[in-house]
Amino acid sequence: MRKIQMVDLKGQYGDIKDEVNASIQEVIDNTSFINGPKVHEFQKNLENYLGVKHVIPCANGTDALQIAMMGLGLKPGDEVITADFTFAATVEVIALLNLTPVLVDVNPDDFIINIDAIKRAITPKTKAIVPVHLFGQCANMESIMEIAEAHNLFVIEDNAQAIGATYTYKNGKKVKAGTISHVASTSFFPSKNLGCYGDGGAIFTNDDDLAHTIRGIVNHGMYERYHHDVVGVNSRLDSIQAAVLDAKLPRLNDYIKARQQAARKYNAAFKNIEKITTPKTVNGCDGVCDTCDCHVFHQYTLRLNGVDRDVLVKYLNDNGIPCGVYYPIPLHNQKAYRDSRYKEEDFEVTNQLVKEVISLPMHTELDDEQIEFITSKVIDFVNG
Repeated sequence: MRKIQMVDLKGQYGDIKDEVNASIQEVIDNTSFINGPKVHEFQKNLENYLGVKHVIPCANGTDALQIAMMGLGLKPGDEVITADFTFAATVEVIALLNLTPVLVDVNPDDFIINIDAIKRAITPKTKAIVPVHLFGQCANMESIMEIAEAHNLFVIEDNAQAIGATYTYKNGKKVKAGTISHVASTSFFPSKNLGCYGDGGAIFTNDDDLAHTIRGIVNHGMYERYHHDVVGVNSRLDSIQAAVLDAKLPRLNDYIKARQQAARKYNAAFKNIEKITTPKTVNGCDGVCDTCDCHVFHQYTLRLNGVDRDVLVKYLNDNGIPCGVYYPIPLHNQKAYRDSRYKEEDFEVTNQLVKEVISLPMHTELDDEQIEFITSKVIDFVNG
């Protein structure tokens, strides 16, 4: 059996080596390393894939979130609602801009920001909501956009983990994650479903004026060289990373199918194990049905019931199985983001999830032998 990786980038590279190498060589040959033709080519191809009017590439996913908020003109003290159960980058950029983070609880089954918690958190100072499309699926965007419209709020999708996922409206209309709100951000960190070989990110929007503002922000506030019209930052996707991404983009749907197939096999193995809860989606399905791409499985995350999670982690590692705990500490309990406004009873679900969740290896190169070995070891432990 091949060595099990949490993310097998080397194996993936082996299948696309010729295309990636040729694309990188093209950049080296034309020496347009910053904002070169490959960046514009990838931008257009991603716009077509997503069905969005504007993709603005930038240096990384955290920058993408920050720039999206800068583009909306949010002011210090404005309150921004987001999920407590997520990676720190989401709340980090809110704090960096001197906005006021307002953390709320998530759903117990799909780990997505809770709609009722959003409603309870709205005050006269609230200006935006940042739903996180966690682990590979969309938040309940239809309800969130209705709340935003009723309260005149901006919505910024944090799409760092769900590129390629499909969101289905109640009327059956289907759109891609990151194309629903006023503006969205994504990350092309190497381990993402669409990842480069360094850092990278992008902002998406259908708003022409907002796109124009953001294009200036990512480039020192310039639309014309040495003319600084807005306060900006230096955050550009370099051409070599764009070359890698453009080679991978035509395979993204295949990558998604491979991840869903792996999730399907995981689900089947764990189906009747009482101490394990497999992933659920906002649509109420298991995310691997043949008719939808509602979950693209950036992570495959289980909930454990009556199992010592930390001992299981050690057991898996001792057996050559990497795993992850995303996330072990709620954001409201992180030293940097503690606030006297927060009450523990408002984070009942998150406080439980951080004790119970475990993520198993998930990538495009997982094979049946590896999945059988992983699942058998997990089952042996929880039933032992």
